Amino acid sequence: MTSDSPEYHRPVLVAEVLGAAHGARKIVDGTLGGGGHAAAFLEAGAEVLAIDRDPKAMAAARRRIGEGGIHYLEADFTSPEALDAIRDFAPEFILLDLGVSSRQLDEDERGFSFRPGVPLDMRMGGAGVSAAALLNTASEARLRSIFAEYGDERRAGRLAREVVRRRGGHPFATSDDLVNAIRAVLGPRSGPPDFARLFQAVRIAVNDELEGLTRSLPLLRDALAPGGRLAVISYHSGEDRIVKQAFREWCQQCVCPPEAVVCTCRGRPLGSLEPRKPIHPSDVEIAANARARSATLRIFRRAEA
Repeated sequence: MTSDSPEYHRPVLVAEVLGAAHGARKIVDGTLGGGGHAAAFLEAGAEVLAIDRDPKAMAAARRRIGEGGIHYLEADFTSPEALDAIRDFAPEFILLDLGVSSRQLDEDERGFSFRPGVPLDMRMGGAGVSAAALLNTASEARLRSIFAEYGDERRAGRLAREVVRRRGGHPFATSDDLVNAIRAVLGPRSGPPDFARLFQAVRIAVNDELEGLTRSLPLLRDALAPGGRLAVISYHSGEDRIVKQAFREWCQQCVCPPEAVVCTCRGRPLGSLEPRKPIHPSDVEIAANARARSATLRIFRRAEA
């Protein structure tokens, strides 16, 4: 499949991810998406467990990649079913490429885009509460929390009140409804960067992304073979904060509270950061794929024993 195909998804930081996975024979791609990373792992000779909760993404990746050397699982990587499968697979490398794929963003019926007239859906797996339902039923306090915590919005309270006011006369149904609410609060100079940030905040809430990530990271770490690596690509400050804090805590020898007189915790680091600093796309990659510009890659290596 060529990069001109509508089903093609250009993988982000693929060279850096392949470098981190070098020598791994069993790899989990926990967010299969368009299959770009999984295809690269297969080309490198690894056996791959590919997981995605989006049935359309799974079907497209199957057509692109085929069945050789790869095992498919349609599930959320944070679900008990997926975590059990990952543990049984005993991987030497796990990749999470968080966020949504280019294909999902480009399909208006999926409701991720702020293009005019797009339905407010945003559900990655098609089940659960849609973005429209969330905006039409969530309390003002809940909406304020979503816009502030997931969207880094300083005027979250005003935006939450505006959504509640508007839905009283006209329920939210399409992207235009949310865009108009954002413009009413942020002013006429607000534009695509603001829309993208706040639509992303709603998507994160719809799909329970940050809570699921927090719950699953320690379980993914423990599923790795000794010396294995967990690599996470994030595109949102909240996602990256969770990953950074988890990885740093795992690298500490002692995690007892400061007031503890005697160490009663694990007393040893669970692994190390490799490299110590996060990895970002090069200018060349960003020029070729603008959606890579906000990507941050962090890699944790589990201790040998």
